[in-house]
Order: sequence, then C-alpha cells, then structure tokens
Amino acid sequence: MAINPVSLSVANTQIIDETNKIKPAATPFEAQQSFASTLKDAIASVNTQQVQSDVMTQKLINGEDVDLHEVMITAQKASVTLNATMEVRNKAIEAYQEIMRMSI
Repeated sequence: MAINPVSLSVANTQIIDETNKIKPAATPFEAQQSFASTLKDAIASVNTQQVQSDVMTQKLINGEDVDLHEVMITAQKASVTLNATMEVRNKAIEAYQEIMRMSI
C-alpha cells in the first residue's frame, strides 16, 4: 500500500489568498441591522424550543404515543437555551451599565 505525500503548497496558497482579501467596513446602519436580525433569529430559536417542549409535554399529558425520554430531552434543551439567553441578556445589561458609568 503506497502512501502519497500531502501537498501543502495549494493549501498554503489558499490560506494566504483568504487572509489577503479585504472586506469593506460595514456602515453603522448595516451593523445595526445585522445585529438586530441575529438577535431576532436567536430569540425566535429560543421560542421555537419552548413551543416544541410545550407540545411534547402536552402530548405526554394527553396520553399520546410519545416517549418519556424524548419529552425530557426536549424540555431540557428548552431549559438550556432559555438559561443561555438569560445569561447573554444579563451580560448585555452589565455591559450597558458599565458604559453608562464611564466618565467622558
């Protein structure tokens, strides 16, 4: 069985090409829109997890054919995403308060 050497010249050239590309700076409006859309997507994802957990729990309560472990996994995922969102919110509030305490 022959072992062929790995050619690094192509990979290095691609890495160099990628780092040499200069992206134009985003305007403040574009940055704000990007941040807002990212935040909306994240909150929508958390909401989806919560709704999915509620649906699975309701199915279990009604006696439908769902596995208990699937219901518990879904509930735990929803809990983790909500807790992570709350921590991000807390850090954002702390950062805002720190900025407001700064003297000019």
